Amino acid sequence: MKKCLEAKARIIALTSGGKLAVLSQENNFPVIKVPAGIQPRAAISYLFFPILKALERPGLIKEKSSEIDETISILQDLSREYCAKSPSENNLAKKVALSLYLHLPLIYGSEGLLEAVAMRWKTQINENSKWPCFWNVFPELDHNEIVGYEIENNINRQVKIIYLQDKEGLLRVEKRQKITRKIIQGKVAEFIVCPTKGKGKMSRMFSLIFLGDLASYYLAILNQVDPSPVACIEDLKKELAK
Repeated sequence: MKKCLEAKARIIALTSGGKLAVLSQENNFPVIKVPAGIQPRAAISYLFFPILKALERPGLIKEKSSEIDETISILQDLSREYCAKSPSENNLAKKVALSLYLHLPLIYGSEGLLEAVAMRWKTQINENSKWPCFWNVFPELDHNEIVGYEIENNINRQVKIIYLQDKEGLLRVEKRQKITRKIIQGKVAEFIVCPTKGKGKMSRMFSLIFLGDLASYYLAILNQVDPSPVACIEDLKKELAK
């Protein structure tokens, strides 16, 4: 905030309160309030869409109403498909959770659109499921990580790879994925493909964000843990504050 003030930038604050809200009010900046008390990882819609609209109105990005409508429609369909009442055989979120249970998940995306989505899958499994998880992206993983599968061992046999597949993505990325899968598939426990839904970039991203969020929730249930608290992070903060 101070650096933005020094640069005399146009400022819009997105906050649940605290010092940022006070500074914004003192300087008469527009404030978009985020509901307080929500875990940051659960507030993605409160953070993403206001920023989108804030960039739209001054013409910094193109208007996205049609993409938003498609995203909402797809998420409504997926919420019925992935809900707790939906049986496992028809519920991809439950299938993924059951597959990952007692295994080491590796989330593979592709540079660009699904890079942040792959990272979110990793952090959601860490925080919600209280489980180790790692991520990487094509083509980078083909320059290093793929070599880690050369030696067959008990660790690799516990690995389950989730590949986040962009159905509207680049053909060369898909070609890399197929070749990589052929090389490593027999050396890991399972290679699971989770495709995007929709045509627009937003719906493709959020369809897989939603799947990862629900899969991490169901994995938490399998692990018999409450997905909400993050005790290790709170303990770390307390120790750092001493």
